Amino acid sequence: MKVLVVDDEVRLADALGELFRRNKIIADVVYEGEDGYFYAKKGDYDVVILDVMMPKMDGFEVVRRLREHKCNVPVLMLTAKDEVSSRVKGLDCGADDYLTKPFAGEELLARVRALARRQSEMVFDKISYCDITLDTSNYTLSCGQKSVSLGAKEYEIMRMFLSNPTQVISKDAIISKVWGLDVDITENNVEAYMSFLRKKLFFIGSKLTIMTKRLLGYYLEKESD
Repeated sequence: MKVLVVDDEVRLADALGELFRRNKIIADVVYEGEDGYFYAKKGDYDVVILDVMMPKMDGFEVVRRLREHKCNVPVLMLTAKDEVSSRVKGLDCGADDYLTKPFAGEELLARVRALARRQSEMVFDKISYCDITLDTSNYTLSCGQKSVSLGAKEYEIMRMFLSNPTQVISKDAIISKVWGLDVDITENNVEAYMSFLRKKLFFIGSKLTIMTKRLLGYYLEKESD
């Protein structure tokens, strides 16, 4: 699992980042709303933990912009105010859950795991983008009348791409999601699977291919006619 912590209280943000890492959760930490927005919209995160009261761009504005950008990452908002109006405003902006400061670390971890689990359990029979369709019931990728079966890891990677079709997905995010943190996987393993998927996209006649953005990760791109 990978999370993003966005809080202008530096000591608290760093402490939360360390809490997640101790529990084998990858955590990025930023201290301003604008940075949180740009990090979160990459689509790499399973959950975003977002403080409400921040200068320049507050948590309400961050989550509102994420939803406008069609970024559906679960958002847990943190607030020092236990006010119904504040919670309602956050939920109306698109937040998924709320936690009032101060809080117990165990409760934060439980809520984050619940949000990540809820997101992973959202099952769609088919996910389509451009000219391809991924059938989640039988791990089949198709383009028009032609289809090909995917292995379990190929399926998970392709699902990540189709769930975030306009985003660059980092190698670390792919490793965390597909293999997990406790497995010794190198970047060469990831590149091998990208090669497998490129060949399968070519085989079914799709105009999509998987491109590499140096030092950042991979993304889908439509080949020119």
